[in-house]
Amino acid sequence: MSTFSIFLVLIVIVAFLLVIVIMVQNPKGGGLSSSFGGGGTQQLGGVKKTSDFLDKSTWALATLLLALILLSNVAIGGDEASQESKALDQNATTSQPLPSNDTSSDTTTPTNPVSQDSTN
Repeated sequence: MSTFSIFLVLIVIVAFLLVIVIMVQNPKGGGLSSSFGGGGTQQLGGVKKTSDFLDKSTWALATLLLALILLSNVAIGGDEASQESKALDQNATTSQPLPSNDTSSDTTTPTNPVSQDSTN
């Protein structure tokens, strides 16, 4: 499995989680936090303000998604470079040498025909 495939799977997982976290939030502040009482100082499992947790997780997932996309671009470049170098190595071992373009052995020079006037 190539490194790009691994990045692709991670990108899909993070994007799915990001969609879920965004869908849980309510744009007017009544999302998941209002389901548990909505109090600003209420604690749920040690997390104060569920809306803050969802907001921070949204930013974290978005940052992780951006980083994975940039790293996958680097992985694509690395995969192409390694494939290109392998192809060059194979061509170098199987190809025949090119003929040389040495023109010093040519002794023929082109001649210009003398133009004659037909108005004598």
